[in-house]
Amino acid sequence: MSGRLRDRSSSQAKRHSHHQTTTTVAAVAMPNFLTETLPCPFGELATNLSDSALRETAYEILVGACRSTGGKPLTYISQSERNSERTATPTLTSTASLQRSLTSTAASKVKKALGLRSSGRKKVSGESDSERVKKAVTIGDMLRVQMGISEQTDSRVRRALLRVAAAQLGRRIESIVLPLEMLQQLKPSDFPNQGEYEAWQRRNLKLLEIGLLLHPLLPLDKTDTAPQRLRQIIRGALEKPLETGKNNESMQALRSIVLSLACRTFDGSASETIHWADGFPLNLRIYQMLLEACFDVNDETSVIEEVDEVLELIKKTWVVLGMNQMLHNLCFLWILFNRYVATGEVEGDLLFAANNLLMEVEKDSKSMKDPNYSKILSSTLSAILGWAEKRLLAYHNYFHSDNTELLECVVSVGVLSAKIMVEDISHEYRKKRKEIDVAHERVDMYIRSSLRTAFFQIMEKVKSSKRSSNKNQQNQLPFLSILAQDVSTLAFSEKAIFSPILKRWHPLSAGVAVATLHSCYGNELKQFVSSIGELTPDVLQVLRAAEKLEKDLVQIAVENSVDSEDGGKSIIREMPPYEAESVVSNLVKSWIKTRIDRLKEWVDRNLQQEVWDPQANKERFAPSSVEVLRIVDEALEAFFLLPISIHAALLPDLTNGIDRCLQHYISKAKSDCGTRSTFVPSMPALTRCSSRSKVSGVFKKKEKLQKAQSRKSQVGTTNGNGSFGIPQLCCRINTLQHIRTELDVLAKRTIVHLRSSESHVNNIANGMGKAFELSAASCLEGIQQLCEATAYKVIFHDLSHVLWDGLYVGEVSSSRIEPFLQELEHYLEVLSLTVHDRVRTRVITEAMKAAFDGFLLVLLAGGPARAFTLQDYETIAEDFKFLTDLFWSNGDGLPVDLIEKFSTTVKAILPLFHTETDSLIEQFKYMTAESYGSSAKSKLPLPPTSGQWSPTEPNTLLRVLCYRSDETAAKFLKKTYNLPKKL
Repeated sequence: MSGRLRDRSSSQAKRHSHHQTTTTVAAVAMPNFLTETLPCPFGELATNLSDSALRETAYEILVGACRSTGGKPLTYISQSERNSERTATPTLTSTASLQRSLTSTAASKVKKALGLRSSGRKKVSGESDSERVKKAVTIGDMLRVQMGISEQTDSRVRRALLRVAAAQLGRRIESIVLPLEMLQQLKPSDFPNQGEYEAWQRRNLKLLEIGLLLHPLLPLDKTDTAPQRLRQIIRGALEKPLETGKNNESMQALRSIVLSLACRTFDGSASETIHWADGFPLNLRIYQMLLEACFDVNDETSVIEEVDEVLELIKKTWVVLGMNQMLHNLCFLWILFNRYVATGEVEGDLLFAANNLLMEVEKDSKSMKDPNYSKILSSTLSAILGWAEKRLLAYHNYFHSDNTELLECVVSVGVLSAKIMVEDISHEYRKKRKEIDVAHERVDMYIRSSLRTAFFQIMEKVKSSKRSSNKNQQNQLPFLSILAQDVSTLAFSEKAIFSPILKRWHPLSAGVAVATLHSCYGNELKQFVSSIGELTPDVLQVLRAAEKLEKDLVQIAVENSVDSEDGGKSIIREMPPYEAESVVSNLVKSWIKTRIDRLKEWVDRNLQQEVWDPQANKERFAPSSVEVLRIVDEALEAFFLLPISIHAALLPDLTNGIDRCLQHYISKAKSDCGTRSTFVPSMPALTRCSSRSKVSGVFKKKEKLQKAQSRKSQVGTTNGNGSFGIPQLCCRINTLQHIRTELDVLAKRTIVHLRSSESHVNNIANGMGKAFELSAASCLEGIQQLCEATAYKVIFHDLSHVLWDGLYVGEVSSSRIEPFLQELEHYLEVLSLTVHDRVRTRVITEAMKAAFDGFLLVLLAGGPARAFTLQDYETIAEDFKFLTDLFWSNGDGLPVDLIEKFSTTVKAILPLFHTETDSLIEQFKYMTAESYGSSAKSKLPLPPTSGQWSPTEPNTLLRVLCYRSDETAAKFLKKTYNLPKKL
C-alpha cells in the first residue's frame, strides 16, 4: 500500500508532462458539504498569544538559528542596499542559508517522498516575467513573505540579532534566551512609535512567562522563589513598560531570574543548551507557524517548490524548540492534513501526502517512547481518525465511482491511525496486546455502518417517493418490492465500485456488505410478515421481490468468498434465509384452512336444510351436494389463480382438506339410515310343533293381533323422520353417486390446472391419482350401505305385514307368497325409477338378497305360528320360483347368473322340507357329532344359531325339525331338548 501511494507522484508527473489538460484522480475532490475547522491537537497555550505573535517569534528563532549556524559572518544589510540588490540578476551560492537562490530547478525530494506533484512556480494573476525577477529571490526573503513578516520587522530582527551576536561574543542560538536578549538590544527608537514598542515588549515578556513558567520543559520546583519573582516582574512590566538598559537594575534582576530558570537540567549538571521555548505545547505551536510557511502564500493548497530548502532551514530551529525528526514528522503530518481539511478538501494531493507521512509516523511510534510524544501522537491521530471515520462510517455519502482513489486514501489514513493508536496504548500500559487485525475490524465496521446508513436513506427515499406517487395514482408497486429492487441495485453498485478498494483490508468486503443489507431488509420484511393478515397480490409481490433480492445477495457473497479460507461460511451464516417460500407456503396454508373451514360451514348449513327430496331436480340427487361441489370447484379455481410457484407442493393440503369436508358430507348423508341388522327381526326362541298344529286351522283374530304386536317388538326400531323414506334413501344413494362421479371430474380438472401453472411438475397425473381417495372410498362404502339399508327396509320394514306377519302363517296353502310379491313389485318399480342408472342393478340386487333372506327367515325362524308338513314342500318351492321370476322379470330384470348366485343357499335348503323326519334326525345327530366330537355321544348339545344357513349346518337341520308338523319330530325335540310348544 505504501509503495502504491508513494508512486502517485511519479505517475502524476508523467500525466502532467504529456497531458496538461488531464485532471488527475487526486484532483477529484470529496464532496465539500461544509468546510471543517479541526481543533489543534497540540493543545492550547495557558495564556493568550495570537498566531501573528507566535509567527513573529518563530521567524526570530528561524533567523537567529540560521545566522548562528551559517558559514558566513552575521552582517546587517540596510533597507536601501537590500532594494538595490533586488534589481540585479540573482546569483547562485552553495551556502545552506537564508541567502540561497531560488533558481534551483532540481525536483523536490520531499515532494517526491510525500507523493506531491512537482510543477513550475505558479504566476500570480497579471504578473509579468520582469516583475517576478524583481520579487524576493532568496530563501530568506521568500520565507519572510511566506510567514507574513514585513521588511521593516525583518530589518529590526536582523539588527537585533547582530547586536546580540556582538554582545554574546558568537554564542549559539541554543545558548541564549532570545526574548531576553531582544528586550536588551532593541529600544523604542527601533520602532515606528512607542505603542508598537510596548506591544512588542509585552509579547516577549509573555513568551518568557509561557516558556519558563506556564509550559516549561522541566517542572518548576515549588520551593524555588524564582518563578514567583519572575511573575511579579512580568506583571509590573505589563502595567508599566520595563526599562531595558544594560545597567538597569530591573533588567539585571530579570536576566538573573530568567537564566536561573532557563539553565535548569534534569540531572542538575551544567549545559550549554538553555530551555525557554522547548516545553510542550509552546514549541509545537511555534514549529507549526514555521511549517505553515511551506504552503504557497498565493495558493493555500499548494506546497512550494522550495520545500526541501525551507525544511532544511526550519530544522535548524530544532535545538531551540527541542524538536527531533519524529516530532517533526508528527507536526508536518498534522499541517498537511489540517491544510487539506481547512481548504475545503479540494486538493487530494495533500491527503495523499499526509497518508504517506503517516506511514513514517507509524515507524516512529514503535521506537519513540517519550510520554509527551505519545500524548501528542494520540491527540493528533484522534483528530485525524475522527475526521476519517465521519466519512468512512457513511462512505456512500462522500464517495462515488469518480473518486475511489480518494476513498482508498481516506481508508488508509483511518486504518493507520487506528492501528498506531492501538499499538501505542498497548505499549503505554505494558499490556500484552491480543493479536487482532485492526485494519480488518475497522473496515468491517465502516462497511456495516455505511451500508446501514445507505439502506435507511434509500428506505426514506422510497417512502417519500411512494407518498408522492400515491397522490398521483402512479407506481402501485408495494413499498418493500421497490425497496428490494433498490437494495439489489445498491449491492451490485457496492460490489463494482467500493468492494475492489476495501478488499485490500478486508477480503470479504463484498460479503460483509451484502450480509448487512440482507439483515437490514430482513428486519423490515420480518415486521411486514408479522403484520400480514391474509394472502393478497401485494403480499405475494413483496415476498417474490424478497426472494429475488436474497438470491442476488447470496450470489454476490458466494462469488466474493471463492478464495476465502472457510469458503464464505462465516458470511453465509450471517444471512439466515428469508424463507419467503416458507412464508408464502404458510400464508397459502392459512388461506387453504380458511377456505376449508368455510367449506365445512357450508356443508353443515346445507345438510341442516337438506330434505333429500328426489323431486328437487331432474337428476334426483340432493341440491346440497350441488352447492358443496360448486364451492369445492371455486376453491380449486381460486387456488390456481394464486400467483405462486408452489401449487404442486401445497395442492395436497387443499385436496386433503376438501377430501375431509366431502367425507363429512358423505358421513352425514348415510348416517341414521340404518343397516341390514337394523331391519332384520330378531329370531324367536326355538319351539316344537304339536300334532294339532295343522288341525287348528287359521288363528283367531285375537291371536293374530297378539302376534302382530309381538312382531313390532321383534322388528328393529327405525327413525320415523320423513328423511328416511324409500324415496329419500334413493336420493341419498343418487347424491353419493353424483359426488363420486364429480370427484373424477375434479381430479382431471386439477391436473389440467397443474399443467398450466408455474409449477411444471412432472408425473402430475400419478400424484393426483390419490386425490380425494378417502371421499371416493366413502362414496362406495356409503352407496353399498344405503343400498343394503334400503333393500332390507323394504323387505323387513315396509313389507313386514305381508312377509313376516303373513307368509305361511297358519295353513301354507292359504297364506302363500302372492301378496308379498305384488307389493314387492311396486317397490321395485319405485326403486328402478328413482335411483341412478349406474346403481340401479346394485339396489335391486340388494333387494333380491334381502327377499331371499326374508324367505329363509320365515321358513327357519318364523315362530310357533308356522308349521310345515312334507306335503307343503311343493308349494314352498313353487313360491320361491315365483320370487326369483319376479327379479328376472322375463329377461328385463336381473341377469340369470346373478339370480342363480344369490339363490344357491335357498335352493340348497328347500329339499330338507320334503326329507323324511327320521332321516332329518339322523342327519342332525351326525352333523352335531361331527361338530362337537365325543362330547355329543352322551347328550346332544344344542347348536347355536350362526345365521349361516346350510343343509349341513346342525342349527339349520334343528330348525327344520322345529317347524316340522310331525309327532316324531316333536317327541325328539321334547326328549332331547325339552323344547316347549309355544313361546
